[in-house]
Amino acid sequence: MSKAPIRVAVTGAAGNIGYALLFRLASGQMFGADQPLILQLLEIPVEGPQKALKGVAMELEDCAYPLLTDMVLTGEPDVAFKDANWCLLVGSKPRGPGMERADLLKDNGKIFVAQGRSIDKVAADDARVAVVGNPCNTNVMIAASQAKRLPKDRFTGMVRLDENRGRSLLARKAGVAIGEVSDLFIYGNHSPTMFADFTHAKIGGKPAAEVVGDEAWLKNEYLPTVGKRGAAVIEARGQSSAASAANALVDHVHDLTTPGTVHSVAVESQGRYGFADGVWAGMPVRSTATGYEVIDSYQMDEFAKSKIAISNEELVGERDTVKELLS
Repeated sequence: MSKAPIRVAVTGAAGNIGYALLFRLASGQMFGADQPLILQLLEIPVEGPQKALKGVAMELEDCAYPLLTDMVLTGEPDVAFKDANWCLLVGSKPRGPGMERADLLKDNGKIFVAQGRSIDKVAADDARVAVVGNPCNTNVMIAASQAKRLPKDRFTGMVRLDENRGRSLLARKAGVAIGEVSDLFIYGNHSPTMFADFTHAKIGGKPAAEVVGDEAWLKNEYLPTVGKRGAAVIEARGQSSAASAANALVDHVHDLTTPGTVHSVAVESQGRYGFADGVWAGMPVRSTATGYEVIDSYQMDEFAKSKIAISNEELVGERDTVKELLS
């Protein structure tokens, strides 16, 4: 007996990340090759983005994906999130020339207040939310703060792109296949302050630091390279990461729906790993049949603690900037 379709809402669906994401989603790469789905696509309710969304929908139709049973195109959050089982919040306002980070936080905060309220009001009882739009840690905190019906652990922020970047760079340095790198987890904010914890990572089952054999490189080159990789992509391409961000979201949701998988996710800290209670920080989780459990057993050395403290300070600052939006 074939499975019933699930409803997947995607915001910013006609944007660069959305365009890179939707075809992979419809082909079964996120939820599996046997899971039909209905895409509920949200775009800004003005002519240009709505016209572009129609074009994306035409291309999806032209792919003739067997799993894609229907599409909803809309500019209204309540329509996009209606009965959705997964809400992928990709869209956010980009930082413009001369814009202060505080202004960006507040402008995006208003978007995620509205979306969080809408999801809590109309999404399915089993709805889960993945936030990609930056600043994603604070945006997911804001969206989750609006939820009265859905529990906060249904809301997650994406730091998987940082994990993927970190694993790739370690593999390249060690001259090994990417599959040899494991147990690399991202702590803190999805920003240059995040900490890619090489101190517990493994390469071929051995401690990564031991295999690399270059502590100075790990601390002074590797960490900043992972943290600033997004800026380096913009410098090289003239545009922000899109395909790699979409790929990371596929990984994020796929692994959250695959029990037993251990990976990096931004979740409510609850004071773990020295993060302030109430901020949303990247840390390792193990996916379960009903959600995830945070792995809080890693012991951090003084260097790791100092890096986590820097990211925590930034997260607390962001929270203070948008505190009037938190309900």
